[in-house]
Amino acid sequence: MKHSRSFVPSPENARAFRDALGQFGTGVTVVTAMGDDGPVGMTANSFASISMEPPLVMWSPAKASRRFRHFAAAQHFAIHVLSETQAQICMGFARTPDMFDRLDWHASPEGVPLLEGCLSRFECVQSAVHDAGDHAIVVGEVMRTTTTDGAPLLFYKGRIGGFAQTG
Repeated sequence: MKHSRSFVPSPENARAFRDALGQFGTGVTVVTAMGDDGPVGMTANSFASISMEPPLVMWSPAKASRRFRHFAAAQHFAIHVLSETQAQICMGFARTPDMFDRLDWHASPEGVPLLEGCLSRFECVQSAVHDAGDHAIVVGEVMRTTTTDGAPLLFYKGRIGGFAQTG
């Protein structure tokens, strides 16, 4: 029999709250923009679609991130949905500030760094930035989309991996 536990999220049980959130499996993205000193990128699993008309998507960068200011100020950005073969890109952008030096990329007409080999890429113009506690909600209107077939990279319980079909 499985044991469940209820609690009120607080600073004292932040790890338990984070673990509870980790029960929700998500896709993995890398968000890119052009910063003051060159290209910037950040791994994020907070991506979601908002609206079909107009085509709106959102993601939520942490305010504590060293790269936050670049994304909050970026008028254009791109969200790259990673494939299961791109785990190194996911981990690189989560840990390495110079990841662009290790990748082939090109700039969009708006100057946004674009990565290849992703399942989908959404090139966006910033529509709104909303305060959301220790994060912000960045809303983008999608100007261009690139998509291909493949299997997704997923995040679950603090780990990344592939997708296993059943049935």
